[in-house]
Amino acid sequence: MPIIVVPDDEPPVLTGTVEEERLRQLGELHIYNSRALSEEELLSRIGDADIVYNIRSTSVFSRNVMKNCPRLKLIAIYGVGYDNLDVLAASELGITVTNTPGYSATAVGEMSLSLMLAVAHKIVQNDRNIRAGGWARDYSSQLYGKTLGVIGTGNVGQRMIQLGKAIGMKVIAWTLHPSPERAKEYGIEFVTLEELMRQSDVVSIHVLGIPQTNKLIGKRELELMKPTAMLINTARGSVIDETALIESLQTGTIAGAGLDVFANEPLPLDHPLRSLENVVLSPHTAAMVPEATLAGLAMAVDNVANFLQDHPTNIVKPPPQR
Repeated sequence: MPIIVVPDDEPPVLTGTVEEERLRQLGELHIYNSRALSEEELLSRIGDADIVYNIRSTSVFSRNVMKNCPRLKLIAIYGVGYDNLDVLAASELGITVTNTPGYSATAVGEMSLSLMLAVAHKIVQNDRNIRAGGWARDYSSQLYGKTLGVIGTGNVGQRMIQLGKAIGMKVIAWTLHPSPERAKEYGIEFVTLEELMRQSDVVSIHVLGIPQTNKLIGKRELELMKPTAMLINTARGSVIDETALIESLQTGTIAGAGLDVFANEPLPLDHPLRSLENVVLSPHTAAMVPEATLAGLAMAVDNVANFLQDHPTNIVKPPPQR
């Protein structure tokens, strides 16, 4: 039987579930309920594995790690993002990579909407004020009739388009691969990134953390935004130049932000974002609902089972090389 290793079930989401039992039917399963704190420690866990079932992005699959796993044929990622893995190196080494697209689109869409409403209506600030004995300080923002700019129109982005329309917002979008057919299907207009930043009252980010999107939103893009506009990010911290964002929030270049992801996680105790009142912070929990967790775990196990039956599903393709 193939050796299947889960190197990083911490905090546990797979352990004790029916999906753990399904994995045990597919191979000799080894689960580690702690995080590998170094490349050497990760290698000591997966060096003899045929299949790795990856849960946490803190496990980094570099070219060096993968080339030192001579039996490794599949890395099944629980999650949509794969920025912790060198996909090109995996392809060159003959290692298949799979992920679980769409499993958390509903939950992440709801979190994005929640952050948008929390920032617009100053829910966190007003909660703090009233607990401290105060009362309302200033106006909040109505979203009805305003423009929502959605960056990235995959599963989550499509859900955010629906939610924005549901509360009466005009929705525009930007994606790496626009087309008239997709615009018609989603009922939106694709615009350039510059136009989206200028026109939007709320910008909501839903792209993968890949080289093409690294610091996609930087100082220049933030300066294009309205001073009354808000930025929401439930995608990856790498998509935003965090230093530029902090400056924009401190100077009032933009009105506020709602963030579920950060460049460094957990957020350092002395991080400037912790002291800003115009930011709502969430600890990367957008997909942490039972329904999404179980769906993602099951899809990742399905990917393992299908790979073993010679018809792999949800394969992550390496980026095109110039």
